[in-house]
Amino acid sequence: MAFENMEKVVEQHEEEKVPPKKVDNTSSSEDGMQGPGTTTTGRIKNPLAHMTQEEVIADVDQFAEANGFQEQRDLLVKGALIAKDPPEFESVPGITEEEISAIKNEVLHKWRQPWRLYFTIVLCSIGAAVQGWDQTGSNGANLSFPEALGIPTEPKIIVDGVEVVNPDANLNEWIKGVVNAGPYIACSIIGCWLTDPLNHYFGRRGTIFTSAVFCFLSPFGSAVSQTWPQLFVTRLLLGIGMGCKGSTIPIFCAENVPAAIRGGLVMSWQMWTAFGIWLGTCANLAVMDTGAISWRLQLGSAFIPALPLLLGVYICPESPRWYIKKGRFQDAYKSLKKLRNHEIQAARDLFYIYAQLREENALVKMDNNYVKRFTELFTIPRVRRATLASFTVMLAQQLCGINIIAFYSSTIFAEAGSSPREALFASFGFGLINFLFAFPAVWTIDTFGRRSLLLFTFPNMTWTLLAAGLCSLISEKLTAHIALMALFIYVFAAFYSPGEGPVPFTYSAEVFPLSHREVGMSWAVATCFFFAAILSITFPPMIAAMTVAGAFGFYAGLNVVALIMIFLWLPETKQRTLEELDYIFEIPTRKFMSHQCFKVLPWWVNTYVFRRKVGKCPALWTFEGSMQDDQALVERVRQQAKEEREGRRTSQAA
Repeated sequence: MAFENMEKVVEQHEEEKVPPKKVDNTSSSEDGMQGPGTTTTGRIKNPLAHMTQEEVIADVDQFAEANGFQEQRDLLVKGALIAKDPPEFESVPGITEEEISAIKNEVLHKWRQPWRLYFTIVLCSIGAAVQGWDQTGSNGANLSFPEALGIPTEPKIIVDGVEVVNPDANLNEWIKGVVNAGPYIACSIIGCWLTDPLNHYFGRRGTIFTSAVFCFLSPFGSAVSQTWPQLFVTRLLLGIGMGCKGSTIPIFCAENVPAAIRGGLVMSWQMWTAFGIWLGTCANLAVMDTGAISWRLQLGSAFIPALPLLLGVYICPESPRWYIKKGRFQDAYKSLKKLRNHEIQAARDLFYIYAQLREENALVKMDNNYVKRFTELFTIPRVRRATLASFTVMLAQQLCGINIIAFYSSTIFAEAGSSPREALFASFGFGLINFLFAFPAVWTIDTFGRRSLLLFTFPNMTWTLLAAGLCSLISEKLTAHIALMALFIYVFAAFYSPGEGPVPFTYSAEVFPLSHREVGMSWAVATCFFFAAILSITFPPMIAAMTVAGAFGFYAGLNVVALIMIFLWLPETKQRTLEELDYIFEIPTRKFMSHQCFKVLPWWVNTYVFRRKVGKCPALWTFEGSMQDDQALVERVRQQAKEEREGRRTSQAA
């Protein structure tokens, strides 16, 4: 019914002949067809900008009457007029000083947000710690659980007091890899694909609660497993929870957060994943001397971060966009009031989202048919470009090699000649660096952008990973052997954490239209976890066949491949509302690739290699009617704030 309601809104809107608000839709699509899905000029316009004030008010009246907002009608009118022309918000009829101050603070104090917004982000992101903790829990457990469960991987074993060749060593390496990959196998095959129906029936919060149940109970099963098949099954169950959680929480956060700080807050998912990795290394060290049960404690302790998520998720407001998708505009408004500092912001955002989704639904129809929506990921040009971009950034996270360290750092250091204790302490250092260097991304991801961070970090990850592999060839007789290897792994983590670490889940949660957001995110996360499973399964035999140096060199080469893919297929999304991204992904892929190769690349070479002053980087699109993009407005607001502060100081001094 909700999808039908949105379609009726579009039909009624078209019948009333409200002037079209899309921008320059005159070119043909990649498929050679005319339509609203393609933009040639790249001018991104506000969907309300070309309506007169009277038309906007009439549109608001219709919306208020249809959805029971008669009491909030005047507030909605002011909000709609602010959304229509943000630079002139102070001239909106009837706007109060309090409301003007609230709008100005979006520029002056963009991090000043309600506690419920921050509570939602922090609580849900804690759920990411489950994934990180499990990675390092299995990392440490790899040193002891294979032997405890009858799958020893050492080339030689002791039988009746005699050292003999282990005939099953190679097979057991594969079994160990499969057990470690269990959560990621279940994520990619089952967990991620449950996201869409669970979100449809239970909402974002209900899906997160369901995933938390799996993530809370499964580690207990891992801790009491008596055979490797039992351990494998419990890790599959953990993967179901991780898949639902990983596909839903980034969407939930992205839909709740204002565009100006969306990247900085949504990336807290990765920061808490890194925090979970570090806590897992701490837990490994804490229980390493407990003997035969150490691996059980290392795997079982991963339940801890799931507990606050299980208890607190229903304190968070539900996603306003999910309510709007269901036609529940009153509930959406209530959520927005909890997630914004002032009612005027909630009213403005409600109507602006509604107006954008009305346009979006004219381009990409909402449909309850799950199979149809999945196939449309690859058939509708605008959605297909988002699918390609999310696939690229998620695949790159696995190609870069971070998880060979997150999953197997203890094994890597042990192979390089360190003792189990030294391997665990070296892994602890990796976890700490990975966590600490995630913090800069809170500010840089919305300042420099998602794409820029990736293009900077991938070349640096390439040389540091290659250097770490070469250091493993140094003779074990030299004391610098392990120290140098650890150093380059730490530097690798320091480059990864503010770049490829936070970007994939943040980016993938943004790029799909609301109609395909759940199934699109399922696709993206399934891609990530599928290749994580492949990596986890193949790395033990790879390191046995290629040594540490060969394996690290292989992944250093994959970093170069990932860099090229990102350069060609990944548009920038920073500081845009989720609905404004429709315009960016209307640009054909061939046109975007051509722009990167023949305009951006020559500009970069001239600017940074030949040190020539050739002006700003050529842009493929421009934005109009945005508070954040209107630099004159930003300077005006800041100057007014400065004059007010100086005036207060003068009056106080007098």
